[in-house]
Amino acid sequence: MKYRQLGKTDLNVSEVGFGAWTVAMNWWGKIEEPQGINLMRHAFDLGINFFDTGDAYGDGYGEEIVAKALKRQRHDIIIGTKFGYDFYTPFIREGHQERPQKWTPGFIRYACEQSLRRLDTDYIDLYQLHNPKLDAIENDDLFETLEDLVNEGKILNYGFAIGPDIGWEEEGTAAIQYREAQMMQVIYSILEQDPARVWFPMAVEQQTGLITRVPHASGMLDGTYTKDTVFEASDHRSHRRQEWLNTSLAKIAQLDFLTESLDATIGQIAIRFALSGGMVASVLPNITNIPQLEEFAAAAEAEEIPQEFVDRLSDLYDENFLVEEPAESVAS
Repeated sequence: MKYRQLGKTDLNVSEVGFGAWTVAMNWWGKIEEPQGINLMRHAFDLGINFFDTGDAYGDGYGEEIVAKALKRQRHDIIIGTKFGYDFYTPFIREGHQERPQKWTPGFIRYACEQSLRRLDTDYIDLYQLHNPKLDAIENDDLFETLEDLVNEGKILNYGFAIGPDIGWEEEGTAAIQYREAQMMQVIYSILEQDPARVWFPMAVEQQTGLITRVPHASGMLDGTYTKDTVFEASDHRSHRRQEWLNTSLAKIAQLDFLTESLDATIGQIAIRFALSGGMVASVLPNITNIPQLEEFAAAAEAEEIPQEFVDRLSDLYDENFLVEEPAESVAS
């Protein structure tokens, strides 16, 4: 494993991190607790030291399982968690509908204390605003509260996890330029390059550390999808249209030059690409089993993607990978 400094923080994170959402929720298929704990412990044995979770993952379970797996290694790992969603107040959620958010000083303090309790720790290495909208980023009281929590030693660093989907360009720009973010977590992959690549020059200018997630574009770039793929109803990808799957497979067909030229799997190449952006310190792939974990962790030692290939991938993205979108998809 290799490690990189996360922006202006003093955190040295593994190039491949572990996103606990896969073991805390059933959006990628059901993972039983013993299996999830074993995955995280094996990740640590492979040199992964950055474990990213969120208080809303499984209504707190995403933090609890990190503590169950890695309590003894607490001072050898870096824990990132998130706040902002009010899952403490009853809310009838339909499908993957976004929960209400709350950014008052009192709620932030309460959420932080609950995260510390669930993580069974007295400090959080990286505390991230979870999918903040522009009004939260412009809220001075919110950031005064975070500074107080830093001074009290309850959090060591704070930043932003921008999403939940491709977009939120205005929020990411404000986080870097207006708030001079120490770090920001963004979606970035060969198939989803905007708006993250818009932020890369800003991040270099402000020395904002970047963490990229979903490098495999929800599984399209890990070598598992075929035109016959069917997902369980609980899987977050089950709502995707067949046209989307077929179109994505057509785009991937344009990437054969990567596996033909590089000594790495397409899954490892996808991670190397996600690490190629300026100021990117760590990548968070979706990890659901041991073979996948070992393959992705080994990406840290895989061959670098030549700049000419990175440029070619950028050009292909601008040209929609030479694929014509179905009329229905364009209309929607």
